[in-house]
Amino acid sequence: MTRECAVLLPGVCAALADPRQPGLDDTCLEKLLDWFRSLTWFDPTVELVEENPCLTELLSSVLALPDPSPGILSFTLQLAGILASSESRFQHLQQEKLLGRLFGQEGPRGSAAWEDASVRSAWLKGVHSMLHHLPALHCLCSTGGMDVIFTLQGDPSLFVASAASQLLVHLLTFSLESETSRALSTKDCDWPACAQMIVEHIKESLQSSSASHIEQSLKLLSSLFGSCFGSCYAAWTEVLWSDIAKQIESFLLEETVQAQPLLADLLLNVARSPEFCGTEGSFWALVTSALEHLTPVQAGPLAVGLLKLCKCPQDVRIQALTVLLQPMDCILRAASQPLECAGLLDESVSDPATLESLLSSKTSCAGLLCQTLTHLEKLLSLKHLRVDLPCVSLLHSLMTILQFCNGFLSPTSPLGSTISRNLINCFRVQKSALDVLAALSEKKECDTLMGSLFDVLLSYLQSPNTSPTVLKKTFQATSKWLVHLQELSSSNSQWPQTEKILEDVLVVLQKRLCSPCWEVRDSSLEFLTSMVKCLRDQKEFRQCLLSSEVLRLTENLLGDPESYVRASAVTAVGHLAPITCFAPESPVTGNQYNKESIVAKLQEILSTDSEGFPRRAVISIFTKWLREGCTGQLEDTEQFVSRIIQTVEHDLDWEVRLGGLELVEVFCSQTICQLSQCPYAPVSSAVPSSSPQNELLQVFCRAKLFGFLFGSLCDCDKPVGQRACDVLVGLRGHFYPMSTLENPQEVEDSPAGRSIAWLQRTLRQGSLAQNFPVDGDVEVDFQDPECMMLALGAIDLLELHDELNKSSDHVEESPQSLLQDILAAVGTIEDNEVDCY
Repeated sequence: MTRECAVLLPGVCAALADPRQPGLDDTCLEKLLDWFRSLTWFDPTVELVEENPCLTELLSSVLALPDPSPGILSFTLQLAGILASSESRFQHLQQEKLLGRLFGQEGPRGSAAWEDASVRSAWLKGVHSMLHHLPALHCLCSTGGMDVIFTLQGDPSLFVASAASQLLVHLLTFSLESETSRALSTKDCDWPACAQMIVEHIKESLQSSSASHIEQSLKLLSSLFGSCFGSCYAAWTEVLWSDIAKQIESFLLEETVQAQPLLADLLLNVARSPEFCGTEGSFWALVTSALEHLTPVQAGPLAVGLLKLCKCPQDVRIQALTVLLQPMDCILRAASQPLECAGLLDESVSDPATLESLLSSKTSCAGLLCQTLTHLEKLLSLKHLRVDLPCVSLLHSLMTILQFCNGFLSPTSPLGSTISRNLINCFRVQKSALDVLAALSEKKECDTLMGSLFDVLLSYLQSPNTSPTVLKKTFQATSKWLVHLQELSSSNSQWPQTEKILEDVLVVLQKRLCSPCWEVRDSSLEFLTSMVKCLRDQKEFRQCLLSSEVLRLTENLLGDPESYVRASAVTAVGHLAPITCFAPESPVTGNQYNKESIVAKLQEILSTDSEGFPRRAVISIFTKWLREGCTGQLEDTEQFVSRIIQTVEHDLDWEVRLGGLELVEVFCSQTICQLSQCPYAPVSSAVPSSSPQNELLQVFCRAKLFGFLFGSLCDCDKPVGQRACDVLVGLRGHFYPMSTLENPQEVEDSPAGRSIAWLQRTLRQGSLAQNFPVDGDVEVDFQDPECMMLALGAIDLLELHDELNKSSDHVEESPQSLLQDILAAVGTIEDNEVDCY
C-alpha cells in the first residue's frame, strides 16, 4: 500500500462505519474490495492489518451498529473474509474476536439482517475467501458453519444457492488437498473430516423423500465432477461414485423422479473424469441405461456430449449417435410408406412409441427437432468425429423436414400427416434444419442428391411465405452448396446441370432484390456478395451473372432508402467491380458499368450519405480495391487516394476515419514496394538524396498523406490516433535507420525547425489541440518533402505511441483516486454519484 493510500484509508473506514453518512454506490464498494484482494494476494503477512488498525476498527464499528445497512454489512463480511485469507491475519482477527462475531452464530446469521439475500451471499463469499488454510477450515466446521452452507444450498435466491454450491465444491477439494496425509487406497479409505461431512450430506439428501434435496445434491455432484475435483482427485472420484452409483441407477429406473433431467449432466461430467475414460465397467453400463431410459429430450445433451469425448467406448458412442438420429429416422419413415430410401437406423435405443408421441404433439414436436438439429450441427462442425454419420439418409431427412415445413410434401401415413401439420410454417425448425443442411455441404457422399436438394432450396427462395430470417438461412445454405456444386462440376464435367441451377438461382435473386421488405433486399445482396467471393473465378458463373439483370438491380440499390441495404449494395458492387469494370477486357459494355461511373457513385456516397454504415462500406471497398491492385497505375492511384482522404478526414464517423487510415497504410506499403529496390530495407542516409526515396516523399506529399496522418494523431477518438501513429512509426522506420534520427535541438535551430517544434508541442496536447495545424504565424507545410522528412526524424513518435496506448483511466482508476472519490462522495448528500471508472 502506498503512503498516500495509507493516509486516506482511515478517513474512508470512518466514513463507511458512520451511519449518518449516505450509502455508497455498490460499484464503488466492489472496486474497494478488488483493491484489498490485490493487496492480500501479493502480501500474506499480518502487517496489513497491524499497520492499518483502521481496518479492524471498521469491522468492530459495523458490528457495534444496532441496525447496519445491508450494503455496509455485506461489504464488511467480504472484507473480513479477504483479510482472513492468510493464516497470520486470520489469527490476528481471531485474537480480536472479530471473526466469530461476523461468521459465527452470534453474527448476522442470527439477526434480522440475514433476511436480506445480499447479506447471505456476502457471508458465503467471505467464508470462501477465508478458506485458504486449515485453521479457517477447522473454525468453520466447529462453529456450525457447514450446516448453514447446506441450508443455503436450497436458498430461494438463485445467486445465494449457486454460491453455496460453489463453496461446497471448494471445501471438498480443499479438505482433500490439506487434510489427506497418506496415500489413498480405494478399498480402504477414510474421507477427511470436512469432506466426510459433505459426502454424508450428499448421500442423505439423495435418499431423502424431498425432491428439492435430491435436486440440490445432484446439482452439487454435477459441479463436483465437472470441476478440478474430477480430474485432480481421480481415486477419490471413484470412491465417491461407488457410494452413489446405486442411488443414481434407481433414479433412472423410477420414471416418476423429477430429478431425471439433471442425471444427463451428472453422467456426462463423470464420464469426463480420467478415472472412467475408456474403461469397460459398471459406469458405462449405467450410461447405456441412461440413454435408454431418459426421454429423447433428456438424452440428447448426454448423447452429443458423449460423442465429443475422446475415450468413450465405441459401443456407447454408437448408441449415443443412435439416440440423436432417432427423431430424424422417425421423420423419414413417417414421410412415405413404404420407404423410398433407406432409413437412418436399423434399430432404436429408446421406445419408438415415446418418440412418435413427442413428434405427434404440437407443443413438443418443434422443440425436440430443434434440439436434435442443434446437436447434429455441433457434431458436423467437429474435425474428428469418431463415428460415421449416414449423411445421405440424414440429408433425405432434412429435405423431408423442410418440405413438411413449407407444405410441399403430403405424406400418406397418419404419423406423417400429423407431423406435417405440426411443422407447417415452423420458422424455428426451418432455421435449424437449414443450418444442418449448410454444414452437410462439406460431405462428399451427398453428391447424388444434388438435384433434389436444389429443388428444395429453390422452393424456399421462390416462396412468398418464406420469412426474411428463414430466407437469410436459405441463402447461406444455398451459397455453400453452390460452392460444392462447382467443385463437383469441375471434377465430373457436369456443367450443364450446374448452369441450369445457377440460372434458376439468379432468376430468384433478381426478384428478391426487388422485394418491398428491406431485410429481404439486404439478405439478397449479402448472398450475391458471398457467391461472387466464392465463384468469381469460374467462367460459367460470370457468364450467367453478366447475362442477368442482377448487376443493374444491385447498382440501383445504392440509392435504397434503407441504410443497411445501401451498405450491402456498396459491398456487393465492390465485389462485382473486378468482374464488371476492372478486368483487363471487361465483358460488360455500356457507360453504365464503366470504372469511372462506379467509382464516382461510391465517392458520392462517401461524401454525402447521411448514415455511417454505407460510408464505412465504401471506405472498406476502396481499401479492398487498392489492396487487390484494381485502381490502376501509380499516378491514378495517387489521385484516387488523395481524393478519398480529403473526404474522410472530415467525416464525423470515427470508423470511417479509421478506414481512411487503413487505406493510407495499404497505399504506403504498395508505393514503397513499387519505388524501392528492396521493399523492407531502410535508406542508408537520413537525407533523401536517392531518387526512389525522394520520389516516395513527393508521392506522399502530393497525395496529402502527412496532413491527414499528423492531424489524426489529435483525433478525439483514440483508435484513430493509435492507427495514425502506427502508420507514421512505420514510415519513419523506412526513411530513418534508428541510429540516424534527427537531433531535436539542431532541427529547432533550422529554418523549418520552429514549425516542427511547434508541431511536436501541439501533438503532445493530443485531442485538446485546437485549430490544428496553425498557431499564429507558425504553419507546418505538410506538402513539403524536406519539412516532412525533418518531422519524421525529429518528432518523438514512440513517446506519442506510448501515450496513445495508455488506458484513458490509468490515473482515474488508481487506488488513491478511488479513495479520494469515496471521501468526496460520502460528504455529498445532494449528488452521491461516484465516477469510479
